[in-house]
Amino acid sequence: MLTKKAYYAFQALTHLVERYKQGPVLISEISLERKIPLKFLENILLELKNAGILDSKKGKGGGYYLRNDPAETRMATVFRIIDGPISMLPCVSLYFYRKCDNCNESFCGLHHTLEKVRDATLAILENSTLADLIITDKNPILG
Repeated sequence: MLTKKAYYAFQALTHLVERYKQGPVLISEISLERKIPLKFLENILLELKNAGILDSKKGKGGGYYLRNDPAETRMATVFRIIDGPISMLPCVSLYFYRKCDNCNESFCGLHHTLEKVRDATLAILENSTLADLIITDKNPILG
């Protein structure tokens, strides 16, 4: 299940994708229009900035903006930044692997099943970008 933090992160990113190339967006605007608690949003945007997804400008005309073209940032990257592993068990994670207690992965049906879930999920998230957050008949970001 998508965490509240990830949901808010993607709501904020959708807002920034919609305003891509229009200059920095005030955090208060994102908070108000997307109904995201301001303090929670500040932490999320700072985390995305520190990870290189966003940048910011201070002072008059300041705010947050996407560092790269939305079509260049994969959704899987954002999920990992915000929530960590995409997999449902640590023993099937590609980047956050940890052996499960009292389990032999070679003989664990749950392990094998959740590897398939991970692979199917990654196939979608690795091939989806922030540009895909905007759904219209003709996505202006995608052309």
